[in-house]
Amino acid sequence: MNRSVAAACVLCAASACLPAQTGGVAMERPAAGPVEILRSSEVRAGMQGVAWTVFEGTDPEPIPVDIIGLWKNAWGPRQDVILAKLGGKAARTNVAGGMSGSPVYVDGKLIGAIALRISVFSPDAICGITPIEHMIEINELDASQPSAQKTPQSLGERAELRPPPGLLEQAGALIPIETPLAFSGFHESTLREFRPIFDQMGIRAVQGGAAGSLRSSTPAPGWQNSLRPGDAIAGVLLSGDLNITGLGTVTYNDGKRVLGFGHSFFNLGPVNMPMSKGEVLMVLSSQFQPNKFANATEVVGALRQDRHSGIMGLLGETAETIPVTVEVRTPGQSKQFNFNAFQHPRWTPFLMLLSVFNTLQDINESAADEATFTLNGEVEIEGMEPLKVRNRIASGAGPMPPPMQMAAWWADRFNRLFQNPALPPQVKRVRAVIEMVPERRTAAIESAWLDTNEVLPGGELTGKIYLRPWRVGRVVRDFRIQIPAGMPRGEHRLLVSDGATLNRPQMMAVMTNRFLDLRQVISVMNQERGNDQVYVSVVESRPTVYADDQELPGVPPSVLNVMQTGRSGRPITSIMETARPQIVLAADEIVTGSTVIRFRVK
Repeated sequence: MNRSVAAACVLCAASACLPAQTGGVAMERPAAGPVEILRSSEVRAGMQGVAWTVFEGTDPEPIPVDIIGLWKNAWGPRQDVILAKLGGKAARTNVAGGMSGSPVYVDGKLIGAIALRISVFSPDAICGITPIEHMIEINELDASQPSAQKTPQSLGERAELRPPPGLLEQAGALIPIETPLAFSGFHESTLREFRPIFDQMGIRAVQGGAAGSLRSSTPAPGWQNSLRPGDAIAGVLLSGDLNITGLGTVTYNDGKRVLGFGHSFFNLGPVNMPMSKGEVLMVLSSQFQPNKFANATEVVGALRQDRHSGIMGLLGETAETIPVTVEVRTPGQSKQFNFNAFQHPRWTPFLMLLSVFNTLQDINESAADEATFTLNGEVEIEGMEPLKVRNRIASGAGPMPPPMQMAAWWADRFNRLFQNPALPPQVKRVRAVIEMVPERRTAAIESAWLDTNEVLPGGELTGKIYLRPWRVGRVVRDFRIQIPAGMPRGEHRLLVSDGATLNRPQMMAVMTNRFLDLRQVISVMNQERGNDQVYVSVVESRPTVYADDQELPGVPPSVLNVMQTGRSGRPITSIMETARPQIVLAADEIVTGSTVIRFRVK
């Protein structure tokens, strides 16, 4: 071999074994364990430091840092920020999404985490550093809930869903570095549909990846040696066939507790979310929207705090998630999706919305314009009866496309469970089967009539119901109904209706009752009548009373007067008549409408 070539090979091999260097000085990457800190009050302009973050793979690299100075109260009362300029690779990539939490050291002392950016088009990589003393305070926080949580529902409640600030508004503004929320197994159309919501939360939704090992919330072997300062760290909202992970960087690891981000993830306060390692594929260089592209890998612990100045997790601990199975059936094909969902009052319903909408995208694009979806599901809850749900949605039946209607209805079930004021649900398992047929199956109740309009008490009435399906000729359904033996003589009515007509009074009563506990909420939802059935009910002149989750039909006036005085101590709602369903006719279509038939008891 040529001597010069051999010498070059030796030099290359030797350089690969050397520690990382910055500014010509060898640097040892930071290790887990106690570290000396330099408080923000001791930081001075002109100091030279080094930050650590991952640009590719799993090993962090050093970045030269020039301290500009301390910006007093820049991020709130007594919330100082250290301004700095980044060099090295960061000068080319700019302050990228995913760098949040990158630890910064001056003379070997930890001063804080890269967490903020200022201008989008600045030629300099200027960042804001959250002082480490603010992040260490997270360890002492209790289970109190912050008021400015970033959740989909809170955006609507605070009317914050407005266009993002323009470029001139952003100039000079101090904002948290965008947290890249990586979606694996999701269609681009799903991200496009929900991107405005994430933009308003300061979350950058990107298509990403996740390792096959990200299917369990149990810490993987070797968790004790994971998430060293400068490593990529991810909070896991969904894992399995569908993955949603938020990427940042580890700031500090004392061997058990891990601090990261330097700003909030969603500012949820105390959380119970799986925490995983990450692998960075690349950093997109951009003065406008630099971002890390990464895969979440093994779960190694659980996030326990999500606060204004950062996140805190515990290595080796398990965050309980919700195992979810969604099976989608189409003619000649069946697909099953299995994933685990983050359990949280605000986020779980939204994650259910996202996942069901996404699973229906394939069949929605390949199916005909006319389609009908049927969902049958069961939700197992610790210590409660299962919640059993069923619903049908068809094309043209609402302002939104069927996949969005079905996903919104499914998410509303979880929203009602989690928003009860008495007891947070511990959801153990969720199963749903969604069937699609490539045709619009709807039918309106057109009319109904009786073979005879007179009957003896306790006798039978027979008749026919005319249904008008979508673009199909009229369908006739026969029915036979038993009249109660105690029904008084005179004129009476039969109500032929869809399920919504019978559900409506109880739904209105529930909406005005703010005291339903979890058991009652489940009971009310289990009582809802389906929208693919025809109900024939005898109408009585006695009122129906709705008290909590109970429907009390045919209440005598004297009893109603006592209940309305408030002596029962329960909020009640009443309507002047009672409709008692006597028969239920199953249908292949979504049934809408109602009609009344009069008859006489002799």
